[in-house]
Amino acid sequence: MPKYRFPPRAWLSAVLAGLLGAGCALQPAPEPSLYLRLGGKPAIEALMADAIATIAADPRIQRRFGSIDGRELKDKLAELICARTGGPCVYTGRNMADVHEGMHIRDDEFDSLVEDIAKSLDKFKVPAAEKREALALLYQMRSAIVGH
Repeated sequence: MPKYRFPPRAWLSAVLAGLLGAGCALQPAPEPSLYLRLGGKPAIEALMADAIATIAADPRIQRRFGSIDGRELKDKLAELICARTGGPCVYTGRNMADVHEGMHIRDDEFDSLVEDIAKSLDKFKVPAAEKREALALLYQMRSAIVGH
């Protein structure tokens, strides 16, 4: 059997070409979920508790939340955000369209709620990329909430 001798660089190139050709390309580690980047369930629960306090004090929308149990709302929102950001939670609440049916929520009211949540994200110093992702998840629910 003949022995092959490769110059060091040629040998490395041959090995890399073989690995790449065999589907063994080196891949960067996947980015952690938004759930993990937000700090997990305890951080999401703290964020939602702060957001509910801000919403309850917001004269633009506080009347919408006067008869609602703040703790239950915080728990359901935390559950929803946890599930939607890739966490292990299962959302056990009703779907957004059913919950908001007959409430006739306006765009400006929805925007006020999102702004209040954004204030909490800022207060907790959530980085800009994660803040954008979290707010995008909320905006995806607009059509199920507004106007019903």
